[in-house]
Amino acid sequence: VQLQASGGGSVQAGESLRLSCVASRSISIFTYMGWYRQAPGNQRDLVASISRDGNIYYADSVKGRFTISRDSAKRTVYLQMDSLRPADTAVYYCNTRRAGLTEWGQGTQVTVSS
Repeated sequence: VQLQASGGGSVQAGESLRLSCVASRSISIFTYMGWYRQAPGNQRDLVASISRDGNIYYADSVKGRFTISRDSAKRTVYLQMDSLRPADTAVYYCNTRRAGLTEWGQGTQVTVSS
């Protein structure tokens, strides 16, 4: 499965971005879809995830500001990011899991300036 992430960019603090990750086949095959981020010199951390049955997780640092959602018809998972902060600056990656297989999309850069 190929995962195509997009939607990153450079914004000012307080602004919003929406990331999209389009899968090359139906997302119903995935038990889990998530967004991770990695800042320079840091490890890749989970930001938000949504399971096949709709359970959602958010990292404490983004609760109340980020929203993960999916559109099965468009084979897409989204990450709506509001009230962005400079600390949100990172490369964002979409991630999927199915039958023991973990797959990654290419990253999309998000840069937030103060």
